[in-house]
Amino acid sequence: MKKTVVKAILTVALLASAVPALSACNTFSGVGEDIQRGGAAIEREAERRN
Repeated sequence: MKKTVVKAILTVALLASAVPALSACNTFSGVGEDIQRGGAAIEREAERRN
């Protein structure tokens, strides 16, 4: 019985710590997309001025 409780607590702790890490992946992905869009806008403006 005690092992089951310990496993349950460890499982909950692991899942609780994994959620912020997984949500951070989306944040970094979004930042990369924003930087890419900014670079494309700069490139279009540079081509327009040439």
